[in-house]
Amino acid sequence: MSRCVILSACPVSPALKELLRPDDFIIACDAGYENCRRLGCRADVVVGDFDSAPQPEEAAGEGLVVLPHVKDDTDTEYAAKLAASRGYDEALLLGGLGGRRLEHTLANLCTGLGLERQGVRTTLEDERSRITYILPGQSRQYPKEKFFYLSVFPMEGRAEGVYIRGAFYELTDAVLTSSYPLGVSNEYAPGSDCIEIGTRSGALLVIETCAD
Repeated sequence: MSRCVILSACPVSPALKELLRPDDFIIACDAGYENCRRLGCRADVVVGDFDSAPQPEEAAGEGLVVLPHVKDDTDTEYAAKLAASRGYDEALLLGGLGGRRLEHTLANLCTGLGLERQGVRTTLEDERSRITYILPGQSRQYPKEKFFYLSVFPMEGRAEGVYIRGAFYELTDAVLTSSYPLGVSNEYAPGSDCIEIGTRSGALLVIETCAD
């Protein structure tokens, strides 16, 4: 599957270099191009209004897209639209979680859902967490890997017919709402090496988190 990696501005650890593939198409957003140095990669396209970092001198031509300062989309949202328009099957967002701007993290979570709804399987990841989505009528399996905790949130405020199998706390035909955070900090059941999650209606956001 073809994959686009979107690098946003929150500094990333060089350890995340292991997530990159040789054939990834890399879009850096504004100060996100500084993450290329940390990850030892080169951006194929740099986009941004460059309000948080100087415009890179080394990027030119089709490799640089200068956005207007007066706009309602975030730079990451623009990069996501570019990725979707180019027909990528997958998107990995790095540098989009944490940092000093909570609103940007929330915006990036929404951007990820937007990509998922366009048929682009989307993951947001940092050094401790991995975030994925489950759309209505879908299910996903989560094999036991480096992550210890698993949390589920109704991304659109309400999700019905939610089930969780193979976890310490299982759910069957449950209703999750934004005011009832059921399914937080779950764990794998003893002897279980895979958790399966599904939803009948309402998109889910799934967060896998390391224990330490």
